[in-house]
Amino acid sequence: MHILISNDDGYRAPGIDALAKAMQRFGTVTVVAPEHNHSGASNSLSLTRPLTVEHQKDKNLYVISGTPSDCVHVALTGLLPRPDLLVTGINCGANMGEDTLYSGTVAAAIEGYLFGVDAIAFSQIEKGWAHLDDAARIAEEVVERFLKEKEAKKAAGVPHEPMLLSVNIPNKPYDELKGIRATRLGRRHYAENVIREMSPRGFPIYWLGAAGQPDDASEGTDFWATANDYVSITPLQIDLTAHHRVEGLKAWAETQKG
Repeated sequence: MHILISNDDGYRAPGIDALAKAMQRFGTVTVVAPEHNHSGASNSLSLTRPLTVEHQKDKNLYVISGTPSDCVHVALTGLLPRPDLLVTGINCGANMGEDTLYSGTVAAAIEGYLFGVDAIAFSQIEKGWAHLDDAARIAEEVVERFLKEKEAKKAAGVPHEPMLLSVNIPNKPYDELKGIRATRLGRRHYAENVIREMSPRGFPIYWLGAAGQPDDASEGTDFWATANDYVSITPLQIDLTAHHRVEGLKAWAETQKG
C-alpha cells in the first residue's frame, strides 16, 4: 500500500512527522508538503507562477514551494504514482464547522478526493502540539478501521466510493479520550472584530480577529464531540448546490427565447 501525506503547516511541522511515522505500519509513505506554513490557504492553487520541488530521498519527502492543494495536485498529476490513501495533518488547531472551508489541511484532502483517492484530514483541537503522540495513535486507529471496513466491503462485492473524512482530536492523553464519534459539522458564530494597529511607517494595519464561539455545538456536531472528550469524524462532500432552492429559482430566473 502507498500512502501520500501532506499538510498546511509546512514540512517541518511536528504534526506531519508524527503522522508519517504512524502510517509506516500500513505500507510505503511519501510526504509531499509545503515549504512554508499555509494555514488558511483553503483550496488555492498557484496558477501564475511555477513551483519548485525539492526531493529529500532519505526521508521520501518532497518539499514544494506552493499551497497544500498544489502539493497534492502535483503529486497526483505526474510527480508520483497514484496512492492508495491520502492523509493530511496532523494540523496544529481545530478544523470544525465553517473552519473546514478555510483549512489548508482539509483542502489538501479535498484535492486528493477530487482525483478519486480516499482522503482523511487529521487535526488537533488546540494549538501547541500537546499530546501529539496520542493524536498520532488515534490517527493510526482511524486508518486501521477505515482500511478494514474498505476491505470487508470489497470482499462482500460492495462497490467502493471514495471517502473524504475530517478527524478532530482533543489534545488529551489517549486514556482520557472517551472514544470516537461520527459527527456532522457544527456552526461557528461570527468571528471577532479585526484588530487595528499602527505600522512603524504611520499607517493603520489590520489583523483578522479570532474565530468566534460555536453557534451550534449541539449533540451530534464536531464541536460537541470534542468538547466532551471524543474524537470527531465528519464525512464531507464537495457538492455546494443548495438543492432545495433549485425549483424556486426556476420560477424567477429562467427565461426562454423565441
